[in-house]
Amino acid sequence: MTPDYPVTLDVRGRRVLVVGAGPVAERRVRMLRASGACVDVVAPRATDGLRALADAGEICWKRREFEPGDLTGPTRAWLVHTATGRADIDDLVAREAQAEAIWCVQAGDSSRSAAWMPAVGVGRGDADGLQVAVTGGGDPRRSVALRDAILVAMETGDLPVTRIRGTEATRAERTGRVALVGGGPGADDLITVRGRRLLAHADVVVTDRLGATGLLDRLPQRTRIIDVGKTPGHHPVPQWEINEILVREAKEGQFVVRLKGGDPFVLGRGGEEMLHCAAHGIPVEVVPGVTSAVAVPAAAGIPVTQRGVTASFVVASAHDGPEHVLAAARSAAPDATLVLLMGITRLAETAAGLIAGGRARHTPVAIVESGWTDRQRVTTTTLDRAADDARAAGARNPAVIVIGDVVTVRHELQALGALAP
Repeated sequence: MTPDYPVTLDVRGRRVLVVGAGPVAERRVRMLRASGACVDVVAPRATDGLRALADAGEICWKRREFEPGDLTGPTRAWLVHTATGRADIDDLVAREAQAEAIWCVQAGDSSRSAAWMPAVGVGRGDADGLQVAVTGGGDPRRSVALRDAILVAMETGDLPVTRIRGTEATRAERTGRVALVGGGPGADDLITVRGRRLLAHADVVVTDRLGATGLLDRLPQRTRIIDVGKTPGHHPVPQWEINEILVREAKEGQFVVRLKGGDPFVLGRGGEEMLHCAAHGIPVEVVPGVTSAVAVPAAAGIPVTQRGVTASFVVASAHDGPEHVLAAARSAAPDATLVLLMGITRLAETAAGLIAGGRARHTPVAIVESGWTDRQRVTTTTLDRAADDARAAGARNPAVIVIGDVVTVRHELQALGALAP
């Protein structure tokens, strides 16, 4: 059982004595003044900040060493802080305070103190109005580290900070809005900090089957989730209806997050959704995501550009056949890396078209399935064998196909032991 008993003190109008006037003492004085305490400071020297407070009449500063009578005169102190930097003086103050039954906080050595000052922080943004106080078992540095971690979690949405009381009553009066949030390539922790924060405060989440969908289980129970996920050849909710859902929910005063895999504006139809919302007067915010076109090859140890290999890459959708891929390849540098999304189904046609268009038959190819998840699998092959090898391996979407000499970097990393075979 720990010996400390957490409590919050109301110091308004009460006399608090601070012994010492260095930087630590100044922080304590400013917090006490902000809380409404009447502060007396005893110290032969003071920081410029404390001097300014004394000159302004906000504190009473006695320019000398501590004397036992300081605890009880001119009026009895209600609380004492000692932060002189000298153990002998701090101990003297603590002994005198104990004799007078006055609580004393020793900043220099918490193990010799009868009271502790927590690390305090105030939330910002959606956490505005929340105060965090952490004792850390009397370890000041530990307290500060924990406080900072909690504040970050509050700001990023990992801790719930949304107001609950009054939310339903005010929703009808609110102006709805939409945020198009890129969820990244698959791993839950690859969503941006901003995207994670907005997701935590959403009233409605309209989600795909890709991206940081694991975060949905950690949302507040009040959050309504609408799944519009598409699979190849199966679109249960067409794009026009998704657009209408965003507008309808926002017009009801909801904050709607459209959670998409990768980046909303990289083959994610985010532009269409943004235009539709804007046309209906709905405010739209776009939060970029880590695009799968670059991140998934990286997960397999494949940079899409590499000095001495290629200085450019092209991203294309192969879902509707090779036409878009071939057009992109024709306009790109001969050595440019081709990154194909949604290309498994028609890979045979795409590969044949690229070879007919001049790409070497033995151009290295990597097929990366379910990148950044525990189901990730990589199949390396060549352009002329890509379709057969994908079929033999049972390759399935979601997958990213990388075509180009940069694929050999993966082999080099494997030879160095930096990647599993």
